[in-house]
Amino acid sequence: MNKVHNTALLVARILMPILFIVAGYGKMGAYSATAGYMTSMGVPSFFLPLTILLEFGGGLAILFGFLTRTTALITAIFTVLTALLFHTDFAVAINQMMFMKNLSIAGGFLVLFAAGPGAFSLDRLLKKNW
Repeated sequence: MNKVHNTALLVARILMPILFIVAGYGKMGAYSATAGYMTSMGVPSFFLPLTILLEFGGGLAILFGFLTRTTALITAIFTVLTALLFHTDFAVAINQMMFMKNLSIAGGFLVLFAAGPGAFSLDRLLKKNW
């Protein structure tokens, strides 16, 4: 069972951050447009570098199992906040789906926070449980 458990955690750590790595990378390439969108939604654009750091850097950290529990918890909170800030206008059809998607992703990150990164991770190699 331990091998199945660790393999499942590895697969989860590969699948879960894909969206965040791609989104963070995209924000780097469309920095001005993303800053403008954030401002139009009432979020100061000075949060954009932190957003990119969390999405891209945090996504890579989850992928490699580095600072897994801490990053998973922060990402779960970020994902819920993103749902509340950007996807609560349910008159726009896609927002309801995006809101639920964000809540589902946050749930997955909370499970990763609780379970830890598994055996196939940098955290395990470093003997850290953060």
